Amino acid sequence: MNAIDNLIDKIKQMNNPTVIGIDPKYDMVPNCIKEKYDQTLEGMAKACTEFNLRLIDAVYDIIPAVKLQLAYFEKLGVAGIESFKKTCEYAKQKGMIVMSDAKRGDIGSTCAAYSAPYIGRVEINGKEEKIYDTDFITLNPYMGTDSIQPFIEDCKKYGKGAFVITKTSNKSSGELQDLKLENGKTVYEEVATLVEKWGEDLRGKYGYSSISSVVGATYPEQLKKLRKLAPHTFFLIPGYGVQGGKAQDIALGFDENKIGGIVNATRSLMGAYKSEQWKEQFKEEEFEKATRAEAIRMRDELNEAIGL
Repeated sequence: MNAIDNLIDKIKQMNNPTVIGIDPKYDMVPNCIKEKYDQTLEGMAKACTEFNLRLIDAVYDIIPAVKLQLAYFEKLGVAGIESFKKTCEYAKQKGMIVMSDAKRGDIGSTCAAYSAPYIGRVEINGKEEKIYDTDFITLNPYMGTDSIQPFIEDCKKYGKGAFVITKTSNKSSGELQDLKLENGKTVYEEVATLVEKWGEDLRGKYGYSSISSVVGATYPEQLKKLRKLAPHTFFLIPGYGVQGGKAQDIALGFDENKIGGIVNATRSLMGAYKSEQWKEQFKEEEFEKATRAEAIRMRDELNEAIGL
C-alpha cells in the first residue's frame, strides 16, 4: 500500500487534481445552519460540523481529497477536536483521501507523539489503536531530518504520506525560504533536495514518493524550478483562486504525463455561495449547489491548463 499511488489513482479515476480545504471558520457557516445551534463553543462546533459534512456530501463524488486545517478545529476546544474526528470519519466513509493540515515539526520523540494519532497508531494496553487515521499530514521541516524521521517511519509502516513545507504561497515566505545558502541554493531548494532524499524508499508505481512537498501556486517560477529539481516529489499546491494562483501557473507543477500535483482550494469552495459568480444563481440555503458548481468550474479550468 502506497499513499501517493492511492491519491494519484483517485485523481485519475475522477479526472480531477484538486482537494477541497475545510477550515471550519464560524463566519463561513451559512445562517441557515447557524440558527439551529446556540453560540457556545459546543454549538459553534456543531454548526461547523454540519457545514463540513454537507460540503463533503456536495463534492465527494467529484473531488478526490479533503484537507482539514487543524488550527480552526483546535480553536473550538474539545468540541472542535470532536468535530475534526467526525469530519475525518465521514470523509473516509465517503471514500475521500483525508489530509491533516497540522504542519507539525519538533524533536524526534515529540514528533513520534505527533505522528501517532494522525498517521500512526497509539499503543493502549499492548495493542495498537487508530485515533484519527488520516492519510496524509503536513510537516514543518525547520528542525531538520530528525524532526521528520518519525513521520517517515509511520508512513512506511502504515501506508501513509506527508507533505513537507517547501515553498509556501504567503507573501512573506521569501524572508526565509528564498535566502541563498553557501552552496548556492536557496533554502526552499535545499528543502526540496532533502524531501527527495527522505522519500527515496517510498516511491510508488508512478515514480512519486509518499514524502512530498507543499509548493504554492503564487510563485510560478519557483514551482517550475522545483518540478525539475524534484522529479520524484508530488506537490500539494495551495494558493489557487482567492490568493491569486492561476491555472496556467499551476500547470507548471505537473510533469509530461500530466501528473505530479494536487491543487487546494478552501475559501473559493467553502464560500462559493457568497461569491459574485454564484450568489445570484443560488440562495444561501443552496450553498452545497454553489460549492459543487465552483468545484466543477475549477476542475475544468485546471484540466484545460494542464492538458487533461
